[in-house]
Amino acid sequence: MAESKRFLLRLNPDLFDALRRWADDDLRSINAQIEYLLTDQARRAGRLPARRARPSSDGGASDASSTDADGETGTSQARESGSRTGVRP
Repeated sequence: MAESKRFLLRLNPDLFDALRRWADDDLRSINAQIEYLLTDQARRAGRLPARRARPSSDGGASDASSTDADGETGTSQARESGSRTGVRP
């Protein structure tokens, strides 16, 4: 995996608290939540290529569960319907 770039990010305290609660709900660190949200929006805006589905290890039979390029596991239906908290961007 490529080394991550580091930089300082200043956030409004209310936004930071909202991100912290959202990250807790999704069982992510605040950093992982911010990276997830930025990656998702960059893909939606066409600034990053779309995720490619990983081939299953069971010889082609697949179920609805998969792991995306960010290492997130879930069903395609859950990814399409927004976050696990029901909040949509």
